[in-house]
Amino acid sequence: MSKKASIVGAGLVGSLWAIYMAKKGYKVDVFERRPDMRRADISAGKSINLALSDRGLKALEGAGIGADIRNMAIPMKGRIMHDNKGNLTFQPYGKEGQAILSISRGGLNAKLMDLAESHEGVNFHFNAQCLKVDIAKAEAKFRMDGKESLVKSDLLFGTDGAFSAVRKSMMKTERFNYSQEFIEHGYKELSIPANEDGSHKLDKNALHIWPRGQFMLIALPNLDGSFTCTLFLPYEDERYGFNQLSNDDAVMGFFEEMFPDVIPLMPNLLDDFNENPTSSLVIIRCFPWTRGGKVALMGDSSHAIVPFYGQGMNAGFEDCTILNQFMEKYGEDWGSIFEAYEEERKPNADAIADLAMQNFVEMRDLTADPDFLLRKKIERKFSEDYPSLWMPLYEQVTFSHIPYAEANDRGKMQRAVMDEIMKLDQIESRWDSEEVMAELRRRAESLPRL
Repeated sequence: MSKKASIVGAGLVGSLWAIYMAKKGYKVDVFERRPDMRRADISAGKSINLALSDRGLKALEGAGIGADIRNMAIPMKGRIMHDNKGNLTFQPYGKEGQAILSISRGGLNAKLMDLAESHEGVNFHFNAQCLKVDIAKAEAKFRMDGKESLVKSDLLFGTDGAFSAVRKSMMKTERFNYSQEFIEHGYKELSIPANEDGSHKLDKNALHIWPRGQFMLIALPNLDGSFTCTLFLPYEDERYGFNQLSNDDAVMGFFEEMFPDVIPLMPNLLDDFNENPTSSLVIIRCFPWTRGGKVALMGDSSHAIVPFYGQGMNAGFEDCTILNQFMEKYGEDWGSIFEAYEEERKPNADAIADLAMQNFVEMRDLTADPDFLLRKKIERKFSEDYPSLWMPLYEQVTFSHIPYAEANDRGKMQRAVMDEIMKLDQIESRWDSEEVMAELRRRAESLPRL
């Protein structure tokens, strides 16, 4: 008798996890509330482009599909800051050869579905609304084609996003902790189309940021020569909020004041602004993530975060890596697998939620600040000279597999060291001197080794 697993949610994590489970010999049914996105454009205006980095790539490689996905992506070696006068500043993300990958959310999701369906025993069911889950039995009731169906499984995984139906059922069980926090900012998707010859209007190997204090605009490249842009702005503000942008004149006036160099690049600015929704950003924390060795939450269902570290998808994919590792360790003992999984992942999920909000402040407020840029320059030189003593926090999160909680703790220690270094006399003129590097080394040697 074949083992059966149900996955609720055919998004990025659910589609990838279907591949992992199929490889372990499970018959997998994936249920998705929405229509098949491969046959209907259902996500226009709500698809912040994704930044695929090492943690996500490891999960894709673990499923044997890394090469398939890399072919869909554009490497971004750093971020380019655009000031109000159109001046550009390049900040590399890591060392030579390191890059994050810009990839279309919809394109990636569709590809993962195709790759999952190529495995015998994987079946997707669309327009399937999960009504409730019997946590003790791993049974789920769905509404499909106007009828209700009860689906029985050996295992059930909730990968159905920040407003998960599976989690809603788990919340009715004993001692389940849950919190959600909507931040004051929302986002709106805009676009920069390709040139007539299909080339990009901006450097395609960078993430572009227009930092403006309490808000910002970003742009990520697409393979077709376009850029997907996202405006992050408070919902309510006396001067700079979505509440102020109520007509075309207000929108154009805002862009002329804050992003003048973007206007010539966005011939469809007003159409995009008026047609695409203003969407909210939420942080979800909960625990436990599993019940009874039968049901587990993964991805945004258990730890939705804001997108400002580019780690939401990567963290969800890392759930797959960690769960798979415990499957290999404990075999079919799902009670032990789930217990180890949630104990390992919960503190790291909390850490990346905190880091994402911290990076939002950095991106919108600090990336144009001279002291911040100098600090980054010092850290970069020192880490290149002494890689065993120092790794910038961004590299720990993005280009390593150091657990998020460990990276967060070490980041705080390194920040305290750099606070002292920045107080040194004439640091601006002698930042790369032997004396400064020696002092930084002396302090860094007291930190735990990487």
